Amino acid sequence: MKLSNDSQMQYPKGHPDGLYLLFFTEMWERFSYYGMRAIFTLYLLNALMLNKSQASQIYGSYTGLVYLTPLIGGYISDRYWGNRKSILVGGLLMALGQFCMFLSASNYSQFELANTLMLIGLGCLIMGNGFFKPNISTMVGSLYSQTDSRKDAAFTIFYMGINLGAFFAPLVCGFLGEHYDSNGKALPEYFKWGFLAACIGMLISIISFELLKNKYLITPTGEPIGSKPNPSKFKQNQTDNSAHKDKSILRLVIWIIGSLILFTALPLIQGEPLAQLDWIGIFIYSLTLAAPGSIITDPTLTKIERERIWVIFISAFFVIAFWAAFEQAGASLTVFAAEQTNRNLFGWEMPASYFQSFNAIFIVILAPVFSIIWQTLNKKGLEPSSPLKQAYGLLFLAIGYIIIALGVKNLDPAVKVSMLWLTTLYLLHTIGELCLSPIGLSMVNKLAPARFASLLMGVWFLSTATANKLAGVFSELYPDPSNPQKPVLLGLQIHDLYDFFMVFVIFSGLAAIVMFAISKKLTQMMHEN
Repeated sequence: MKLSNDSQMQYPKGHPDGLYLLFFTEMWERFSYYGMRAIFTLYLLNALMLNKSQASQIYGSYTGLVYLTPLIGGYISDRYWGNRKSILVGGLLMALGQFCMFLSASNYSQFELANTLMLIGLGCLIMGNGFFKPNISTMVGSLYSQTDSRKDAAFTIFYMGINLGAFFAPLVCGFLGEHYDSNGKALPEYFKWGFLAACIGMLISIISFELLKNKYLITPTGEPIGSKPNPSKFKQNQTDNSAHKDKSILRLVIWIIGSLILFTALPLIQGEPLAQLDWIGIFIYSLTLAAPGSIITDPTLTKIERERIWVIFISAFFVIAFWAAFEQAGASLTVFAAEQTNRNLFGWEMPASYFQSFNAIFIVILAPVFSIIWQTLNKKGLEPSSPLKQAYGLLFLAIGYIIIALGVKNLDPAVKVSMLWLTTLYLLHTIGELCLSPIGLSMVNKLAPARFASLLMGVWFLSTATANKLAGVFSELYPDPSNPQKPVLLGLQIHDLYDFFMVFVIFSGLAAIVMFAISKKLTQMMHEN
């Protein structure tokens, strides 16, 4: 869609009605995703009877690949399908994926059938998310002109939809899918209802979108938004000469070869039998290491552009450190909530999956507070730079793990701790997220040269994919009292929960220290003045 001028995008007052349709659509899609995620690890452990290491590996692979496929979905949408068709295809694939999870849980006693259905379901969810995720956000921006001052507020409203869905999902899907007998043993026959609720949520999302898109997703002049692809970004600039094109093609070939070399080399470095290698992880890591090179080596970059891109890459590296520890919420922290947390509230035992709602509700409560804090500091000339905010985010992440580590120090595996320990951890992690996460996409948009905007956004998604995969790898270190073989990290054994949580204290704490040390230099490299 191409508009001749900004005036065509000016709506009479307030926000366009299309924003609230996209809010509603995204809210139910996030309900579907977080509802399934809330009970996924518990299903793997208590229905399919996998061990904690196997469950963590599957969880990490799934959440890692979910953040890789938007690269494919965004490309196909821009070049061939447009936003609307991509959202429809993605939504239907995700609904099918959730239904396959329901069928898997319905046949949990037949492992081979249940496992096959689960893998089909995860595949559909991964591909569906790739088409849905980048396009729903793009449509929000398409409702406004580039100079419209309401755009930041619009994305804030949209972000609230994400967190409302993330808040209600574990409550509903956990209530339906997570049940225990009088001895505290999980009842696997109930998990299917949680997955079915996630499927219904996805269907509500896509049906509402399809029924109302033609009415609300339009410009003030009645033109449909997102119905056509946008191939213009794939066209070479008219001023490019053939020599430059040849160099671009050669550079691309070199970095593709580099990716293949890394893909081959990483297994050799690990030194494990081929059958035991985590090929999904190797693929994600290889791509994450190689992709930035194709951008930073572009000869057309100016000195300032190259320095700004380095800021994005360095920030993405620390984002990996943050989310790898933060995303234990869906893996090891859910196991901790189920096995080591006293969830009794006035005679009612709260499902372990409910803890995954805490982050979302804390965001809804604290986001306006942080907005006021940043605005107040900005007026006084005291607002921290983006890299410094990122350092504070990592610091709060480390403090959260210090708290939980102290709570479990010398803890007997048969003893359960108060839920206040986990609640405090999620509160501190949310504060860290609000310091770090909102600046990421904004920083990419501000610093990326226009010709590399989409590609650099893809690199940012790659960092999140790597972080989620690493979250699964770290979760494999979770100690199992019944297993005499203790997990090992860098030659050191993880004996108990205190050791496990201290891994994240050290990991995120060191990252915070380094980020504080280099934040001033990164701020200078941003060239914002």
